[in-house]
Amino acid sequence: MRVLVIEDDPAIGKALVKGFTEAGYQCDWMQDGESGAAAAQSQQADAIVLDQMLPKKSGLELLREIRNGGVMTPVVLLTAMGSVQDRVTGLNSGADDYIPKPFEFAELLARLNAVVRRTSVRPTPVLAVTDLTLDLSTRRVSRDGKDVDLTPIEFSLLELLMRFAGQVVTRKMLCEHVWGFNWDGTTNVIEVHVNRLRGKLDQGRSESIIKTIRGRGYSIAAEDVVPVEKVSS
Repeated sequence: MRVLVIEDDPAIGKALVKGFTEAGYQCDWMQDGESGAAAAQSQQADAIVLDQMLPKKSGLELLREIRNGGVMTPVVLLTAMGSVQDRVTGLNSGADDYIPKPFEFAELLARLNAVVRRTSVRPTPVLAVTDLTLDLSTRRVSRDGKDVDLTPIEFSLLELLMRFAGQVVTRKMLCEHVWGFNWDGTTNVIEVHVNRLRGKLDQGRSESIIKTIRGRGYSIAAEDVVPVEKVSS
């Protein structure tokens, strides 16, 4: 199982990553609401552990955003705000469970497994942009009916761009989504991978499906995107 931890406290974040890794799970860790939202919308995680008080975007804002966007990944809200009203607000915002700090890791692990079992059957999203499709279940990308062979990094970059269709996806967001660390802007690694991705997607075409927004990042036009839901059997 793959767990996404969204927690800004370094001590708690490191402890959770260590605990989940030792329990045999894959674990990704994001430290602010914006990068956490991007990672959550990729739907690569089987479960999310979400802190409520985050920089850039609060946990509740993030939760409402991903639920409104159709992301149904189980979420356990982990927060120091433990009043009855806080719990009610968290659950009404889309959380599947709510654990106040301080907490015992064994209880968190048990309750996380419980919500995953309860929500184990959910639709698998397929994203479509004109003649370009991306299937998260099979990790298949095709354009005009022809398969496009992408590396894992290129697939992740394209997925995030399609998730945020009509919006500017910054280089920082792309870097944190793919590698899970804070980007300092001193490398052109994103440009290199985006150019390789374009080379594979745009063969024989005069314009690229991925637009460069000068000084900001990249974008795919919203009007070109058609979300498709394929229910797994």
